[in-house]
Amino acid sequence: MKQRLITGVLAGVFFLGLCLIGGMPYQLLIMLMALVGYYEFVKMTQLPSFGGTALIGYAGVFLYLFPWNRVDMPEGWDVTRLTWLLMLLFMSVTVFTKNRITIKEASLLFLGAVYIGIGFSYISQSRVTEDGNGLFWTFLLLVSIWGSDAGAYFTGKAIGKTKLWPAISPNKTVEGAIGGVVIAIVISVIFAVFSGGLLSIPRAVLVGLAAAVVGQIGDLIQSAYKRVYGIKDSGKILPGHGGILDRCDSWITVFPFVHLVMLLPF
Repeated sequence: MKQRLITGVLAGVFFLGLCLIGGMPYQLLIMLMALVGYYEFVKMTQLPSFGGTALIGYAGVFLYLFPWNRVDMPEGWDVTRLTWLLMLLFMSVTVFTKNRITIKEASLLFLGAVYIGIGFSYISQSRVTEDGNGLFWTFLLLVSIWGSDAGAYFTGKAIGKTKLWPAISPNKTVEGAIGGVVIAIVISVIFAVFSGGLLSIPRAVLVGLAAAVVGQIGDLIQSAYKRVYGIKDSGKILPGHGGILDRCDSWITVFPFVHLVMLLPF
């Protein structure tokens, strides 16, 4: 527990410090986290971590996180084109290796690159917004997610009796999940109250709800995946906490969700 606390504090201070600074240092940190996350994903699948096929995935994650706004890119270059090209490369591997790399393996690596690359890219984009309030939006989502996690944990410990999804995550309870939703909404509404009109109360409720529900789905997705491969943690880079994917599983589902459904005016 002591190690977990120390790691959490040090990692939190480092991450939030670079988030406050913003700019290229923060963008590079998110890119590094994404690449480490993809390494953890590949390792969990029990495929060669730095095999030729996996390298395509690393390249894809890198390109998703690359700050294209800082270079002169051709008009029309977007995530859709990158995703399609990435898919084509992965599927072509099955042909050039004469099915030594199967479509199942290629599909797994492609899925991981899209899941992790797009997820972290939206975390990165949230800090750099046209309205200049990227720090506010980033903190809003992060604190709501963390609040949901804490609320679910402590509510579950105190009054949790009904298992939420025992086949996937035996310790989670319905009562804990509800507690997480309530805390996330309260936090989001507090942000709205002190936002100076930047965020309305109704929209804040929706943001809090999304952070809790989609965040918990992201957590369950990671739990389901780890259960398939019989592992507890995705990695060991954060002593007492596991890997990058263990800590960011909610982030990489919540940030894209609120962007794509336009809950916030990024």
